[in-house]
Amino acid sequence: MARSLKINDKVLVLSGDHKGTEAKIVKIDRENGKACLEGVGIVERHVKKSYLNPTGGKKSVHLGIDLSNLKLVEAAEFVKSAVKKVDKSKKDDKKKAKKGAK
Repeated sequence: MARSLKINDKVLVLSGDHKGTEAKIVKIDRENGKACLEGVGIVERHVKKSYLNPTGGKKSVHLGIDLSNLKLVEAAEFVKSAVKKVDKSKKDDKKKAKKGAK
């Protein structure tokens, strides 16, 4: 069963300008099928002055790398949900009590 890529997974870039680079996934855009990698595919965009950005200037932006060009190297560790532990001795007592009540 294939595991889909998730945030914090370590991947290998299979093709393109960054071929052979290993990096961690920072963000995934499933709609466009792209992933942003840590330190890979960062470009500077020039931003015009506006009401929301009064200074203008340069802004660093991640360019997404297509998910088909990535190979999983190491999966991120995930936290297993807590499983409720049942004391078997209490469980047996309840069964005995039910049998005796009949």
